[in-house]
Amino acid sequence: MNLGYVIGEGLAGFRRARLAAIGSILTITISLLLLGIFYLVSSSSSRLVESIRARVEMEAFLVEPVSRQTVADIQKSLQSIQGVEHVQFISKDEAAKVFKQEFGEDIGQVLDFNPLPPSFKIFLAEKFRTSDKADMIFKRVKAVQGIDNVVYRKDLLEFLDKRAQSLDTIGLALGLLIGISAIFLVSNTIRLTIYAKRKAIQAMKLVGASRSFIRAPFMIEGMVQGMLGGLFAAGLLYYGVSMGTAILLPDLGALLSIDILFYVEVIGAGAFLGLLGSTISVRRFIGETIV
Repeated sequence: MNLGYVIGEGLAGFRRARLAAIGSILTITISLLLLGIFYLVSSSSSRLVESIRARVEMEAFLVEPVSRQTVADIQKSLQSIQGVEHVQFISKDEAAKVFKQEFGEDIGQVLDFNPLPPSFKIFLAEKFRTSDKADMIFKRVKAVQGIDNVVYRKDLLEFLDKRAQSLDTIGLALGLLIGISAIFLVSNTIRLTIYAKRKAIQAMKLVGASRSFIRAPFMIEGMVQGMLGGLFAAGLLYYGVSMGTAILLPDLGALLSIDILFYVEVIGAGAFLGLLGSTISVRRFIGETIV
């Protein structure tokens, strides 16, 4: 197979069906742009959700009175529970200081005594910051001897779990819909190119050209169309992210941070969509008799 001829014929297809090729490139650009925007929104939302999850902590209040040895034993028991990242002891005096910081009142002066019990703040490991796994830890913490009560934001974790699942489902459905549309349009463009070259294809068949030799230029054409669409989409996404990062506050701008590999993947995804669409078309139409 003459590689130079195959590549030349693949690129020449742009001239034979120029409008269709431009339409195909624009379709892939828009498709990947929409997917890229959705990915950016999804990844930023995921980072925000994870930052909220990281702030969800349990607080285990101790039965009073409590000795130093009892505190050490309880801390050791809590730290041994699977899913507990680390624990922090809060004494009665420290609890009073926290109360004053949050409410602006000295509870000792209001009540003439400190009613706040000592407690442990329990921080969860990253893989255990879901409602189901947190509930499992909650039950084990509550069973530790010397623990009076345990509180945490279970409702918040349940809310985050539901929203994350909905977002994943929507993302999958949208990705499939846009991807299938792009493949269909590339396939249709290649079909028009095949029809424009039907006489040349018939001539190549008569002189004994193999199917792979006939098909290769069309597959290259589709891949190039997809790659160009991916390149345009990556450029637009990069520009949008750069503008957004510059406009937003530093904390919010950090949510938009995207690795450079993402843009390479967008270009690769375009090439793949183009190649897949052209492969479907050539297998369907070049195998048939073209009149």
